Amino acid sequence: MTVGTFDGYHRGHAEVVACVQAIAAERDLSPMVITFDRHPLEVVAPERAPRMIMDPDRRDSLLREAGMRVERIAFTREVMGTTAREWMEIMVRRYDAKVIVLGYDNTFGRDGAKLQPADFQRYGEELGIVVVVAPRVEGCSSSAVRRLIAEGRIGEANDILGRRFCLSGIVEHGRGFGHTIGVPTANISLAGRQLLPLSGVYVAEAEIDGKSSTAVVNIGRCPTVTDGTRLTVEANLLDFNGEIYGRQLSLYIIERLRDERKFDSLDSLRRQIAQDITQARTIAATH
Repeated sequence: MTVGTFDGYHRGHAEVVACVQAIAAERDLSPMVITFDRHPLEVVAPERAPRMIMDPDRRDSLLREAGMRVERIAFTREVMGTTAREWMEIMVRRYDAKVIVLGYDNTFGRDGAKLQPADFQRYGEELGIVVVVAPRVEGCSSSAVRRLIAEGRIGEANDILGRRFCLSGIVEHGRGFGHTIGVPTANISLAGRQLLPLSGVYVAEAEIDGKSSTAVVNIGRCPTVTDGTRLTVEANLLDFNGEIYGRQLSLYIIERLRDERKFDSLDSLRRQIAQDITQARTIAATH
């Protein structure tokens, strides 16, 4: 077993999962992860809680695809008060844990931040279970991913994630302005705590109903055609036809194309969009 938030499920997390699975196979045990319905800081210190890299449902789906049994726990104030040793006792009593794997830079429990791996191993000896520390994956952390995404450095963030950063949501009706200039866009409604990249224009692979398409995505306030008060995510799906309102759209971000900016005319905006589309096709063809 292992415990953690696993936000983003990056390459460091994958190494922990691989360690759990290797030990499980070696000892004929079942691999399992305990994770949470939100980032613990949302309860511990809401003012410091980060935006989430990944929706918990998608995270849990990836963990299951990796062969893990997933137990998602609601992180409450009661859970917040659980000490590391109490957590380990629960893991033994409730789940019959035989081996606990710690992330190389991660602990658990109310007092976990003050503990060293040796402390967890001592608790393990007292409880009759083995505690193992997973190998370190240099430079891989959820905080690093958040920083890179917030700076628009999507390629570097994707390298840590081991996959493309994804924005996913339900397609909703927007202003309809895109149709008037010949570039219809899909607006997506995002979860309230979803991390967004730096405002700008991006190239992405869009997926809807199992079909894929290259997309040019604008993340920002559309200052040329609006008063700039509302932040939106709008995707122009290239070579795609079909009714998409009310459906789930996933945008796998590949690269940032440019800053969002205000144009002096609609013709200038159209010309720039045409350039964005050409550049997006070239990038998508090589990634």
